[in-house]
Amino acid sequence: MLARKSIIPEEYVLARIAAENLRKPRIRDRPRKARFIAKNGACNLAHKNIREQGRFLQDIFTTLVDLKWRHTLVIFTMSFLCSWLLFAMMWWLVAFAHGDMDPSTENTTNSTKWTPCVTCVRSFTSAFLFSIEVQVTIGFGGRMMTEECPLAITVLILQNIVGLIINAVMLGCIFMKTAQAHRRAETLIFSRQAVIAVRNGKLCFMFRVGDLRKSMIISASVRIQVVRKTTTPEGEVIPIHQVDIPVDNPIESNNIFLVAPLIICHVIDKRSPLYDISASDLALQDLELIVILEGVVETTGITTQARTSYVAEEILWGHRFVPIVTEEEGVYAVDYSKFGNTVKVAAPRCSARELDEKPSILIQTLQKSELSHQNSLRKRNSMRRNNSIRRSNSMRRTNSSLIVPKVQFITPEGSQSASET
Repeated sequence: MLARKSIIPEEYVLARIAAENLRKPRIRDRPRKARFIAKNGACNLAHKNIREQGRFLQDIFTTLVDLKWRHTLVIFTMSFLCSWLLFAMMWWLVAFAHGDMDPSTENTTNSTKWTPCVTCVRSFTSAFLFSIEVQVTIGFGGRMMTEECPLAITVLILQNIVGLIINAVMLGCIFMKTAQAHRRAETLIFSRQAVIAVRNGKLCFMFRVGDLRKSMIISASVRIQVVRKTTTPEGEVIPIHQVDIPVDNPIESNNIFLVAPLIICHVIDKRSPLYDISASDLALQDLELIVILEGVVETTGITTQARTSYVAEEILWGHRFVPIVTEEEGVYAVDYSKFGNTVKVAAPRCSARELDEKPSILIQTLQKSELSHQNSLRKRNSMRRNNSIRRSNSMRRTNSSLIVPKVQFITPEGSQSASET
């Protein structure tokens, strides 16, 4: 607008806009990569174009266990209904072939008494009810089988065998679905964020794991894997390249005693994929650290596995987890409200490789943190002194305002007497 009115030359306006655009940093949002393992442990993987679908039917029991509950209940109900209807048709055919459906057989005399295969089965409805009574072993007493037809005995044996098989498969499937290992993993929790800090003079990657139940996980072990996209020297692109990284555990068996929340530590050394990553490079890294906790459930004896993952945005550099286990009246209490809380600590911003090459960086960092800590303590002490001085001055002012002045009274005789009120 000003340039059009010739107040400011147009060349100056264009140059100024270009200079402002150059000063502003252009931040482009990096496309966020999909996680391989979700925070709740679910695998973010979709299987497509599977041509050999018949392999799932060869392992029918595992397929039934992996189905959703609504599908399992529909299959459970339909299997019983279909078996009842099938054997009801067979019982109706047996009665029809023997002539039990003929109304004239009801008016027989005592000398020519008619003996049916199954008593009181004269329609498909009654045959269906008898099929349910046989398979479920209810036995109301109105309908029963006689020794007149050997074919009926064969049908009875066959229905009992089929009914037992259906009961065993369906009840076993429901039991396995209710006692699945991942149900126990719901009470195994991980911290939402991981941290990188100095421990014992080394940069360490740490996270916290805990168990909410009192029943323990036997032979619990923790594994950490780094998943990233890599390219081999031959030019082969591996989209999901998994690399195991060691866990710092003083026990040689690598098992942990998960009686209380623990901080799992991985020392970033030469074997670690994080060895060359600094604090500034961490946000640009396209990696995912997968944590796997495995163990045996103490109550059921079933092996369970809990999983989670940490991407670069969920790793805090220069932080440490706060302690949550305290001793109260002879009992160790765990405060889960502080499970994921962290505090800032002094940590070098360089990579572990630079820290190994120049150990003085760690000493300088610790000295700076000590100086900053002392300065903060001095500021706090000075602020406390100033506050105490202000409070004392305010108390003196209030006390001085409460002092009552002396009042003089003059008597008629002219003598003065001083008194205080």
